[in-house]
Amino acid sequence: MMIESIRDQFPLLAGRSQRDQIVYLDNAATTQKPRVVLDGVRRYYENTNANVHRGVHTLSEEATTQFEAARETIARFLDAAESEEIVWTRGTTEAINLVAYSLIEFLKPGDEIWLTELEHHSNIVPWQFAASRAGAKIKAVPINADGELDLDYFRSQVSDRSRILAVAHVSNAIGTINPVAELARVMHEFDGLVVVDGAQAVAHAPVSVRDLNVDFYACSGHKMFGPTGIGVLYGRRSLLDKLPPWQGGGEMIEKVTLARSTFQETPFKFEAGTPNIAGAIGMGLAADYFSKLPQAELHAHEQDLLNYATSNLQQIPDIDIVGNAAQKGPLISFNLKGQHFHDVGTLLNNQGIAVRTGHHCAMPLMDALGIQGTVRMSMALYNSRADVDQLVEAVSKAQSLLAE
Repeated sequence: MMIESIRDQFPLLAGRSQRDQIVYLDNAATTQKPRVVLDGVRRYYENTNANVHRGVHTLSEEATTQFEAARETIARFLDAAESEEIVWTRGTTEAINLVAYSLIEFLKPGDEIWLTELEHHSNIVPWQFAASRAGAKIKAVPINADGELDLDYFRSQVSDRSRILAVAHVSNAIGTINPVAELARVMHEFDGLVVVDGAQAVAHAPVSVRDLNVDFYACSGHKMFGPTGIGVLYGRRSLLDKLPPWQGGGEMIEKVTLARSTFQETPFKFEAGTPNIAGAIGMGLAADYFSKLPQAELHAHEQDLLNYATSNLQQIPDIDIVGNAAQKGPLISFNLKGQHFHDVGTLLNNQGIAVRTGHHCAMPLMDALGIQGTVRMSMALYNSRADVDQLVEAVSKAQSLLAE
């Protein structure tokens, strides 16, 4: 796979001069956008801009066609059984909130909602809200020293009271790839539901919600080379049909009187108000772009980058790599002993290296690891060994500067 040719498809990475070239290693926060996505969003606004559904004029019909075609593309991208299982949201966070809010009425006092110590705050706080309102209990799957889930603990503790498991497909903070299919198998033995935060998975490998056998799966456009402000919730059709709407307004209604209202069918009953039409079209284009890449080569390339970066960073004295799971995405969190992660990140930025520092919206994980935060470098398909070399050199220089 020619990384140079792929990088050339991303204007922000290709358009800068050598002098001010940024080494972009913050892909877990957001990915860059290929030209095909940028052109598609601009083309919608320039040629088709109109509101979707119910319009009888040509522009509205064309916009609706593109909007619903994007839904079908995402359904194929996630291997959903039908496009009606795809609900447009503002992103992973809203998708998880939608599920958590809508499931409250199905929870009883004493029911258990299982999380893990690896979760992003967006897959913790909504469930705390739901548990508080329903009288349910929050339980968590702990991690071992390598940042892997303790599956034996989970298997021994899950019970008939366990109603929901909310789990990240890939940890945004330390890169652990969780065994989602096995977790779903165990949870389903007790008739529980599995909700997956897939934000960090969809830009790195094909995802089949049917092979994983999960009940809900959430992801964001901007994490997979698409626009910000758009995401999707996949849900089994049989479950979505049972869930109540979670927001009211236009688009999601069938009939409204001052006394009562009736609602549209799935998925439209969850999509109140004017949607992010351009964002949906852009996310569909991003999914189509990614799906056409040679997936085996992509996986091999990212694993090579992960191994190469890990090996080279480990050569730096007094570096601590945080999270060493056997199955890991192309992401490395680390600290320099005795140095604050923010200071390290600032010095890397001064050398043109874009990384993320802090707790990465995973404070329970940081508590479990006994640290406050890390420096996180996260890679994507357009990164190269040269990027890694520049990072390693910059980290070594930062370490020397901080030691002075």
